Formats: sequence, C-alpha cells, structure tokens
Amino acid sequence: MIKLLIVDDEPMEREGMQLILEKHYPDLIIQQAKNGRVAVDMAATFMPALVLMDIKMPGMNGLEAIEAITAEQPHIKFIMVTAYDTFSYMKAAIKLGAKDYILKPSKAAEIVATIGKVLGEIESERSKHVASLDQQEKWERARMLVETDVVTQLLFDHVHDVHVDLLMEMLDVPAEGDLFVMVLLLPESGDAHYSEIRQAIRQRGWTGALYGRQLPLIVFREPGTTYRSQATALARELLSLGSEQDWFIGIGNVCSSLDDVRRSYQEAMLATVDTQGRKRYRFFEEIPLKPETREQAMTDQKELMENIRLGKWDRVHTQVTNAITTLEKEGTPIVYTQQRILQVLWMTSRVLSESGIDTQEPLFSVQPTDYRTLRKEAERLLDEMKEAYRTHFSHTEADTFQQIKQYIQDHSHEDMSLDTLAQTVHLSPIYISKMFKEKQGMNYIDFLTECRMDKAKGLMKDPEKSIKEISYEVGYHDPNYFSKVFKKMTKHSPKEYRRSLLGQHV
Repeated sequence: MIKLLIVDDEPMEREGMQLILEKHYPDLIIQQAKNGRVAVDMAATFMPALVLMDIKMPGMNGLEAIEAITAEQPHIKFIMVTAYDTFSYMKAAIKLGAKDYILKPSKAAEIVATIGKVLGEIESERSKHVASLDQQEKWERARMLVETDVVTQLLFDHVHDVHVDLLMEMLDVPAEGDLFVMVLLLPESGDAHYSEIRQAIRQRGWTGALYGRQLPLIVFREPGTTYRSQATALARELLSLGSEQDWFIGIGNVCSSLDDVRRSYQEAMLATVDTQGRKRYRFFEEIPLKPETREQAMTDQKELMENIRLGKWDRVHTQVTNAITTLEKEGTPIVYTQQRILQVLWMTSRVLSESGIDTQEPLFSVQPTDYRTLRKEAERLLDEMKEAYRTHFSHTEADTFQQIKQYIQDHSHEDMSLDTLAQTVHLSPIYISKMFKEKQGMNYIDFLTECRMDKAKGLMKDPEKSIKEISYEVGYHDPNYFSKVFKKMTKHSPKEYRRSLLGQHV
C-alpha cells in the first residue's frame, strides 16, 4: 500500500485529483492538505511515499514546503502541480528533487500516466529494499550459523564437511592475535537472552551454541587495555543483561592463537566450578583447590607420576577411574570432578613430555555434562597418551637398550651406580631398571656383574696378573669381595678357575 498526499489550496482541485486517482489506483491511501504549512505537519505523521504539490499557494508555497519536508524525510518523492509552465519554477522543483510535474488543467490520462510512472518507481524501490532486507536477514542468519560452527570446531573435536578455515573466511571479525574464552553459566531460561548476548559480543568475538546451561564465547583481545580489565568490563556488561544471582561467568587465560583456544575454553569451564561468592565471575587463575583434598592430592600425584614413568598404564587407568567413582559417590558436582580429572590428565601429559614423549594436549572433545561422559572422555585421553608412550618406546627402546648395554660393557670397570648411568644416558633410573627386567630378564646390577666377571675371565689367561690386580681392573676395590662374587657367579674361586683355565692350555 502506497500513501499519497495531495497539497493544493483549492478544494475542488484536491477533490478532483483524488477522484481520478481512486478510480485508477484503488489501493492508494490518500489524504489532503490545504496549504504548504499543513503539508509539512501532515508529512511528519502521515509519512506519504508520494506528494502531489501545488507550487503557488498562500503563505508557504510548494517549493518551500518541499524543502522543509525533504529535510526530515528525504525518501519522499514529489510531483509538482502548477498552472505556470515556466522554466524557473521547473528548475527550482527539479533541484529540490521533484520527479515530474502536472500542468493545470491536464487530461485525466496524462495525470494517470505521470503519477503511474512515479508509483512504479516506488514499487520497484520497495521490492529491491525488501529483497535487500531479506538478503541481509538471510546473511545474518547464515553468519550466526557459521560463527557457531567455527566455535564448535575450535572448542571441540567435531568434524564437519566444511573446514574451519573456510568458514572463518566468511566472517568479518579478525581471527589473528591473542584471544580468550568466557563461558556463561545461564539459568534454564537463559536461551531467551541469546540474541542480546550475541549483540553484545558482536565485533568483539564469536558466540558458540548453548550447551545445556553453558554458552561459550571466544573473545578477541583489545589493544591498549589489559586482559583482566577487558574481561572484567565485558563480564559486567554481560551480567547486566540478566539476573546477577542466576548468571555466572568463567574466564580462561589468554592464548596466542586459535590452535590453543580449547585450553582457554576448558579453563573457563573449570572457573565455573563454584558459583558461590560475592562476584558473579571468576578467572581460571583464581580457582582454589579444596583444602580437604590437598594432602590426598599430593599422595595420589606422587604415585601417579611413578606409574606413568614405569608405563604401568593399567594402574594409571585404575587411579583415574577410581577418583571419578569416589567423587561421584560423594555427590561432587560434575564441573568440579571435571576440574580435578583434567588437572590429572594435564599432569600425565607433562610427565610424558619430560620423558621426551610428544603427546597432544589432553582436552575434552565434548563438554561432559554427566559422569558417564566424563569417564568416556578420560578413558579416551588416557588411551591416546598410552598409545603415544608405546609408539615412542617401540621406535627407540631397542636401540636405546643396546646403547646402554654397550656403555656398561665398555665402562664396567668404573664406579657405576644406576643414578650415574641414568645421568649419562639421559634417562630415568626407573626406566633403565624397567628395561633390564623386561628385555634382559635381570636387574641392572646383575648385568654389570656379568660384564665384570667376563672381563675377569679374560684377564685370568694372563698368568702374570695377580687376582688382586684383576679385581681392581674389573672395578672392585676389595679383592676378597671380588672373589666371593666370582665364586657365586662361576661356582669356582678365582684361583680354581685360573688353574682350570691354564691347565687346559698346558
């Protein structure tokens, strides 16, 4: 429906024009103004799309009325109606944006044709505008889906047909530089605020999908302000959108690239563990460990680290699953248990890294919302680290063990403890001891003793060397102790063995 305003100081001219228009354009909404001043006032309330403006009127003339109306509503179109076919009037009207003019008097057909042409322009522009708005609305919906998909791919191990790099090219938000993650813990009705939150984050980051009560946000660092001040200001702004008692925000640490954003997300999740407190937001670094768990945590950590270094993955698995079961039976909130287990997994990864084993950082591929999912995710991550451990040692263990054995054989005459050997070959004493038991079927000290005894047997072929000299040469400072060890190993004393050996060569 198009609104049209007829402006003329002569009532009969106004009525005649309206009759012609209603006959040929029955869908028009038409009103009349008796002079320029009234037209200006009516245009502000009626908001016509087209005005038929008489030029010569008492008081405010048509050209002055057009200028006043256009200043407030520049989109309105005008057709001049005049009995004066003069160039000066037309030039002034065109300068003010008039689309055409009608001379008084004109035939009805001429009036219909002139007005119909401008009405056609209005319809065309409206169609384009509607199409543009429709396209814009569609793009906004598409952008929201793309943005949500990007966040999902970055924070979780979700596989999609379109890779995240391609999706990010569609977004007009920069994807480089420092960033951090905030997680909003919303009430059950929190989805009603989703649009408001998206609008608040727009141009500052990306909004993910609402998972239960948790809404993840990837926020880009602003230059010229500190991370804490930026995060604090944004947290307060978001909290102002809802009830402070129902909302809570966890804030992860800053990371330097999108490749590390999952860690910031899980830190933000852990920061929502305890929502009790004066502030309704918490930084990850502010999370306290429950006092009653500190002593037990230290004991568990020592045992866990030892089992990891020894490769006792069954025990590691049992420790982790037992911890989950215990916390579940105690009624511990799932988010706190997730915090504890994730800390254990990070520690496991760090121990492996210190042993020269490269593993991917253990991060949950989905957000555990129940204990079953948490167990599944913990088992998956432990299996991945276990496989990395086995792969590493299957490739390097055989060569490494041979190198260690050769080193012991070459240096068996020197003072050599397991600790000094470990420092020399850059491996842990526990690992070396484990390799000897698994691959040689004996303790490290038994292999060292065998090497010394083999050397002693070779030296005994020389009758000029005394047993005392031989004991020193193979690494023993006490000849008597050497004799005892030799007899234990060979069932003969050094003298008996030498006599037997030399008798065979006489």
